[in-house]
Amino acid sequence: MTTSTVPAHAAAPAPALAGTLARYWMCVRFLLRRNWLRLVIWVAVLAVMIPIVYTSQQEAFPTQADRDAYANVANTPAIAAMTGLPYAAGSLGGILVIKIWMTLAVALGLASTFLVTRNGRADEEQGRTELLRASALGRHAYSLANYTVVAGLSVTTGLLISLLALADKLPAAGSWVLGGSIAGVGLAFVGIAALCGQLGSTSRGANSLGVAVLAVFYLIRAIADVDAHDTNVTPLSWFSPIGWGQNMRPYARDSWWPFLALLALAAAGCALALRIEARRDLGMGLLPARPGPARATAFLASPLGLALRLQRATLISWLIGAVVAGLFFGSVAKAMTSVLDPSNSFAKAFLGGSQDMLNGILGTFVLFNGMLAAAFAVQSLSGARAEESGGRLESLLAGSLARTRWLGANLAVAAVGSAVMLLLGGWLMGASSNGAATGSGLALASFTYWPAVLLMLGLLLFLNGFLPRPGVSIAWAVYGVSVVIAMFGGLFSLSEQAIKATPFGAVPRLPAEDFTFLPVLALAAIAVVLAVLGMRRFATRDIMPE
Repeated sequence: MTTSTVPAHAAAPAPALAGTLARYWMCVRFLLRRNWLRLVIWVAVLAVMIPIVYTSQQEAFPTQADRDAYANVANTPAIAAMTGLPYAAGSLGGILVIKIWMTLAVALGLASTFLVTRNGRADEEQGRTELLRASALGRHAYSLANYTVVAGLSVTTGLLISLLALADKLPAAGSWVLGGSIAGVGLAFVGIAALCGQLGSTSRGANSLGVAVLAVFYLIRAIADVDAHDTNVTPLSWFSPIGWGQNMRPYARDSWWPFLALLALAAAGCALALRIEARRDLGMGLLPARPGPARATAFLASPLGLALRLQRATLISWLIGAVVAGLFFGSVAKAMTSVLDPSNSFAKAFLGGSQDMLNGILGTFVLFNGMLAAAFAVQSLSGARAEESGGRLESLLAGSLARTRWLGANLAVAAVGSAVMLLLGGWLMGASSNGAATGSGLALASFTYWPAVLLMLGLLLFLNGFLPRPGVSIAWAVYGVSVVIAMFGGLFSLSEQAIKATPFGAVPRLPAEDFTFLPVLALAAIAVVLAVLGMRRFATRDIMPE
């Protein structure tokens, strides 16, 4: 028997760095191909808000006197808590920052968190990462490619925001800082999400941890801004990366050095995540999953109980959002009557055709409340598709559980949860309006949007039955188009018929309009038909994992 030996030069191992990053660029191309549609949608939706909001504020505040009046109203604790310090509220650029900066920064932070988890911890949880590493793929190649692709989302979004701001003839220095500050927050949360993916043992846990961290940083920033004297930041603001981005102050100081701090946080988070990945076991997290009780209650063993347990964090977070939004809208309603000029086109569109300024503002805020509830409902019911695409539904249906009963339980959580959001947000809006309206009156006005929410749920059920794989994306696209048309259709010179053809535009804006039952009943009827068709199709089609 003979043996063969490998020549010494052939057996020499590759350098450690090259070995752990082998096929890195292949992983980047793979992740871009896998996520290109999500990336394009995120970039387009976030960036397009700049020209939309800027055009609307040009209409709303055409003169310097109007902007100065807004600056006086914006300098309130409620505005500071929600959108940040109004440091340049007397200019169009400063108003743009107040209107949209916080929304874009938080949305990009959430996008970074969800995408890093989807391509990282979720793939590891489902066994894909182990299969990829079984070949010539380096240990850190896929993770680093994931961080690179999601970081590219932040950079591209920030660059496009700056270019669109420049296209609107805003000051160049402030426009570049505007895009850089939003991109910087997104980059920081790439690093934070990378760490959350190493700490959590499941994708759900990693996402929950990332969202909780973002919420804590947002709360720290809000407390710091409320306690600030005039527009001078307090030291507490520097304990939040959202505060770092805000303190770049586009269209005012135009400071770039906080961007370096955000970039350093992103790099440190990714580097530490890769360091932890090199030392932990595949599939495990530093924070092990908490073992549940040995026995489940009878309610938890039911489809409704399981759906509530799985969506508990989502439901609680959206209810908190409804509380904050209701209190904020109610507290600023009266103040806005002194800012809006009812003779300009923006105010007319914003007021929904109401002749009474205060009722028109309250009607629009009620519309916002309905849109928030619909967003929760779509996200909540999308969890049913996630259970199917993740392969967990098959084990649930292996016993005597009927498909329609399982899907009906998820539908019930989304429908009832949205109804509670509408009633709670509307009541708090009225209670905090300083006598502008009653809590019961605005709760009822908000609840009139429930049929529109049910229509979005019916559409999602229909798509889940007939087009399960792209169904969630299509539902979100329809939701986004409906929101834009209902809110800004008048500014786009759309006809009243076109606006009322959308789910949110069809509902009369109480208390700004006389209420009629016909549109609400029509929405409810369409929702029922779509839901029945979708559930019947789901009961007979094949289960389709991703």
